[in-house]
Amino acid sequence: MAQAKGTSASEGPYDATTLAKKHRISVEDAKQIIAQYGDDRKSADKAARRIAA
Repeated sequence: MAQAKGTSASEGPYDATTLAKKHRISVEDAKQIIAQYGDDRKSADKAARRIAA
């Protein structure tokens, strides 16, 4: 899939599967994190790291 000019994959909300794979957590946990933090990737990553630890 092509990216629009001037955008990157790190912008916008996470996909639950992507977050789960990145942090090796369950997809269900990733969905809960996304529901809580929305499109704030920095906060979602931080929450996922807490679960993965």
